[in-house]
Amino acid sequence: MSALLAGPPDESTGGPTFSLSLRPALSVGALPPAVAAALWRADQLGSPVAATLSSGFEALDAALPGGGWPCHGVIDLLSAQNGTLEWRLLGPLLRQMCSAGRSVVLVGPPRPPHPPGLRLDGINERQLVWVMAETPAERLWTTEQLVKANTCGALIAWLPQVRAEQVRRLQVLAAGCTGPVFLCRPAAAARESSAAPLRLLARVGADWELLVDIVKRKGPPLETTLHLPSVPGGLQAILTPRLQKPSALLPRDPAPQTAPSFDREADHALVRAPAADTRRHRLAH
Repeated sequence: MSALLAGPPDESTGGPTFSLSLRPALSVGALPPAVAAALWRADQLGSPVAATLSSGFEALDAALPGGGWPCHGVIDLLSAQNGTLEWRLLGPLLRQMCSAGRSVVLVGPPRPPHPPGLRLDGINERQLVWVMAETPAERLWTTEQLVKANTCGALIAWLPQVRAEQVRRLQVLAAGCTGPVFLCRPAAAARESSAAPLRLLARVGADWELLVDIVKRKGPPLETTLHLPSVPGGLQAILTPRLQKPSALLPRDPAPQTAPSFDREADHALVRAPAADTRRHRLAH
């Protein structure tokens, strides 16, 4: 790196003199500690810039920057089965929130929450706040107001028709929110751009698993699919060892069946109609 330095004024011209000084470029180790800690390389997982909360899945925490769900930002949860997989994926976090006495707000869930099933998952329904918002405009407005208020431990909003600029606005507002903000959207939204720094695509797998693909994160792309064990609440105690692995009970793919063959007559065989009787019979008069 070069620098142009000004020297004392020249007596002949009266103007300042300049000299070119060559300085070596600063390495990462030579940076101030605060700058070096904030420096992020794209081939590494980003260091947490805000608080994180454990997802309850060891494999998922290891793949998330900071080791858990990030706060002060929105998280895209993409799924083809809205209203079902979100509870299984976020169940450990919701148990943690309810145990700490924090409220969890639900905005426009496609199905009403089922209190008996939530209790089996260890979720206290008294800590849940269900906001019935019917239209997309009502759901978006309610979500924005809750993010601004910053009064809930976690916010889960079902916004299937949200646009990219609206997600960007929510991301800006969520910077001042101390809890995670989850936006539940259809799986087709994975092909769209989003300002959410973290995006996950979840689907159902065999043997009571959730298959999770991290579509976007601060760090290198994750090429593999995460297999997260997720048995619905209440079934763990009654499932037999065989039913815990239902894929082993499925019949194997049968061998491909060939089309039935039919016996054909030999090419040299001729099928002829019986020769007509050419004899003429005289009619008796």
